[in-house]
This record gives sequence, structure tokens and C-alpha cells, in this order.
Amino acid sequence: MEASILFLTQHGVAVLFIAVLAEQIGLPIPAVPFLIAAGALAGTGQMALGVVIVTAVVAALIGDQIWFELGRRRGRPVLNWLCRISLEPTSCVRRTEDFFARNGMRALVVAKFIPGLSTIAPPLAGIVGIRTPQYLLYNGLGTVLWAGSGIGLGFVFSDQLGEAVSMFSHLGPTIVLVLAGIVSTYLAYKVLHRYRGMRLVPRLTAQQLFDKIATGEEPVIIDLRGSAGLHEPPIPGSLSRSLEEVIARHHELPTDRDVILYCACPQDAASVHAAWKLREKGLERVWALTGGITAWQALQALNVHSGMMPSMSEQGATA
Repeated sequence: MEASILFLTQHGVAVLFIAVLAEQIGLPIPAVPFLIAAGALAGTGQMALGVVIVTAVVAALIGDQIWFELGRRRGRPVLNWLCRISLEPTSCVRRTEDFFARNGMRALVVAKFIPGLSTIAPPLAGIVGIRTPQYLLYNGLGTVLWAGSGIGLGFVFSDQLGEAVSMFSHLGPTIVLVLAGIVSTYLAYKVLHRYRGMRLVPRLTAQQLFDKIATGEEPVIIDLRGSAGLHEPPIPGSLSRSLEEVIARHHELPTDRDVILYCACPQDAASVHAAWKLREKGLERVWALTGGITAWQALQALNVHSGMMPSMSEQGATA
């Protein structure tokens, strides 16, 4: 916090603008300390409150608009790219899409207050086809509330904040070392956890799944996309389940048939995680589908073009 206030005192609105914009475009720079510090400086008369609020809101809206347009023009690959750099790729896309499905436009108002959703929400809004005026209205309201809460907190407690900074200047090195150790340990655990899941869980390709079905096998196919997958056709015969539900009800799955899990996550994160957990619980014939629903749709399109299988709509009509 002391560093934030020092920077803002020397460089003013430019630092605040850059910090907020950097967070909104996905860089690991927390903007809230800068918002609070700017509010504190406004409370002591060192910065104009109106200028601080406008600067923060405009910077956030610019970053959001970039992602909204990318989502609208480029589609799902934008989300997948964002979630590849997330510490929680297992739930990144799924959690955000489910949140939108449950809350609709209100999700844009509160997204900035929920860790992990702030950067993901704008491109998802573009992907699902929210009209630009609606997006600007709801996202703008959420941005004003988010920026105003941080700045307001610093403004109201500007006197106490000065005392806290003084105390931090004495304890700062110790606190920084402790926090750095905790963060480093957490990051190392997450990286190792992801590596184990990606390397140790066996996978099945879309072609192998197609061959199993074509030869008369009856694998249990589980769609982990949840409500987020309602706008895309599932693999015929698959069961829609949440990741948590599959793990909790593992005892209901057969042990004498293959269980194939698929999702729409980057690197098949959700299906890999579920397969790993199920194998830990003793189920040996569990597989994650490589490429998820995207790989299956690509295979179907290829086979339909070559006349090897009916289209998805024809399969649904036959079923």
C-alpha cells in the first residue's frame, strides 16, 4: 500500500490508469490497492476525487471493451486462451458460463467483485451474443460500483490509512517475506497438481470413441459442460453431469464399461480432473476425451463430409 501511495503521489492519474487497465487486460497486477490509495489521496486533497473516479472507470471500460470485442469476433478460443493462464483451468470457463446462465445480465454487474470472473466476463458476454448497448449499460454499472467502492474505502478511511502505512513501513519486510513464501508454495502446489493431472490421466481420442460406438460397445459418456453446454449439441447418448456430481456419485458408475468424460475446457481440464478423481476412487476404465466437444464436432464434420456418419441432427432424430 505504501508503494501504491508513493507512486500515485508522484505520477498521479497516469499510474492509476495504467494499473487498472493492466488488471482488466489480464496482467497479474491488482488494481484494488491503487484504487484505495487514490481514494486516500483524494481524501487528503492530494488528488481530485472526480478525476480519480473517471480515470479508474475509463481505464477499466477500455480493457473490458477489448475483451468484449475479441469474444464477439473470435469466439471461444479467446476464453480458452485466458483460462490457459489461469491457476484454476478446471473451473475457469465452466464456472463463468454457469454464473452467466444463472444470473443473466446481472452477472456483468457483480463480476468484478468475484475473483476469476472479472477478466473472463467481458469476452464471454461477446461470445454469447449480448448486444453492445446492453453490455455497456450493465458492465458500466458494475465498473462504477467496483471502482467507486475501492476509491470510497480509501477516501473514508484516509486518516486511518496513513497510520496503517506508518505501521507497515516498520513491519513491511517481514510481512512481504511471509506472503512471498505463502504465495510461492501455493503456486508450486498448483503447478504440480496440474502437471500430474495432465500427464498421468489416460485419454481417448474422438476417433477412438467413434470406433468404440461403431463396433457396438456401450461406453458411459458424460458431458461435464453443465448449463454452459446448452447452446452446443452434446455427443449423442451422453449424460449431462457437473464435475462435482460425477465425483460425489462415483459409486453409481459401472466398473465393467468404459466411462468417457468430456468438456469444453482448455486442455480438457475438467474431464482430466474428474477422471483423475474417479481413478483415485478405484474406477480403472475412466478416460478423458482429448479435445472435448470440439474434437468430436470436428470428427463428425469430417465424417459427414465423407459420408461415414449422419449429421448430429439426424442422429438426434434417429435416437
